Amino acid sequence: MFPDSSRLPGRAGGILLHPTSLPGPFGIGDLGPEAIAWLDWLSDAECSIWQILPFGPTGYADSPYQSLSAFAGNHLLISPLSLVAAGLLSPTEIVEIPVFPSSYVHYGKVIPWKEGLLAKVAVDFSDRASSSQLQAFEEYCEEQAFWLDDYAFFMALKHQHKGKPWPLWEQSLRDREVSAVKIATRALAADIEAQKVLQFLFNDQWFSLKQKAVQVGITIIGDMPLYVAHDSADVWAHPHLYALDRSGQPTMIAGVPPDYFSATGQRWGNPLYNWERMAQDRYNWWVARLRTVLRFVDVVRLDHFRGFAAYWEIPNVAKTAVEGQWVPGPGKALLDRLEHALDGLPLIAEDLGVITPEVTALRHTYNLPGMKVMQFGLEAGPQDEFLPHLYEEGCVAYSGTHDNDTTAGWYVAASAEVQAFTRAYLKSDGEHIAWDLIEALWASAAAWTIVPMQDPLELGSEARMNLPGQTHGNWQWRVREQEINEELVDRLQKLNQSHNRGSDIHR
Repeated sequence: MFPDSSRLPGRAGGILLHPTSLPGPFGIGDLGPEAIAWLDWLSDAECSIWQILPFGPTGYADSPYQSLSAFAGNHLLISPLSLVAAGLLSPTEIVEIPVFPSSYVHYGKVIPWKEGLLAKVAVDFSDRASSSQLQAFEEYCEEQAFWLDDYAFFMALKHQHKGKPWPLWEQSLRDREVSAVKIATRALAADIEAQKVLQFLFNDQWFSLKQKAVQVGITIIGDMPLYVAHDSADVWAHPHLYALDRSGQPTMIAGVPPDYFSATGQRWGNPLYNWERMAQDRYNWWVARLRTVLRFVDVVRLDHFRGFAAYWEIPNVAKTAVEGQWVPGPGKALLDRLEHALDGLPLIAEDLGVITPEVTALRHTYNLPGMKVMQFGLEAGPQDEFLPHLYEEGCVAYSGTHDNDTTAGWYVAASAEVQAFTRAYLKSDGEHIAWDLIEALWASAAAWTIVPMQDPLELGSEARMNLPGQTHGNWQWRVREQEINEELVDRLQKLNQSHNRGSDIHR
């Protein structure tokens, strides 16, 4: 299934749940005790796979697909309880905790409270850290300096400018003029150091979680957007790698033509890459990016894989994506370089949308599994390739993705014709449509089958993670502690065992 599958599970099932959606007392899921308990729960259910969304620090609209860095971790995922256990925070300092909702993330409350708490931890780090922690911090900063120095400086400048996007900073800092950079580096030294501390703490907590995943036999699938956010440390630090004008604004932006989600296409706003310039240094930025992500996860779902073959180029002045055009992507030149540099490509190609024979051929060249989304198949009819009776073994199959409605919500909103076909195809009376779909998915030939946590819980549209094109109210859903229970463990365990997807660690 993969170029190097020796360390990955064979036929397996799993759950898509972003860490922000985990339960916990601090308003947002984190990398602490609840995440450890989640891995135990998955293992008990004999689920071998945990899939997450991108874990970078979020910017516009709290979207993990619009991160402030392609390399950094989201400091909001740092666990206060794990900081206490590490001796970097006293329990008495976790005070005045707002009343947070348990079923969704209220970012307006979470961000100021948690960033205030983490700021204190970062400031006091050198006084409270042990000698071994201080040494580990120094080694981390040295090893990750290739991105960490730029990111920490970018974030310090962003704080100084009260969150303004970098093209709106004064020209000297926008353009990284040497004298201005020297002055600002000295003036912001404390904040720069604090940003590095937060990244070190994220790194430390993540790798404790990763070690636990290895112990209980869980493969972690990460997610990497093809493009990076315009307002990011990456674009600010390396503007020559992107299609920008002299003021730092994109000349051409990314998106997709009219599709399943939008009649006018999707205008994402990310700047396009200067692929010619990237090719001149053998795509070293891409090698560093993917290598960094693979430190944290076992496999990467590459979002919008078709952009490697050809991408939709939209003039920045265009109001919708309709005015774009297809432009050839880097294709084999980039993938050859990545495969050689990384000794294999543990990737899942997100090959949804407008897929041409060229895209499919590119995926097959590197033996990359593609994706199947069962909801799409049920909408299209009896011989659609997204229906499970037509799946080939070398694919990863889903009920839906983070962009889809929950299965229960999707079914309620579907046309009467689609509902009737769905019931007939699944041999269902429609009462428990999500579980009937899961059963059909697990019975398929697909090597890996994955469902968002909302589907085993049979939740409706109120639990949807993202509605493409909507800029508010997304990325908020959280699972409640009482929903991660033994009854669901037993049901998933039986499902995995009956379809030969049980965790290898239990065999």
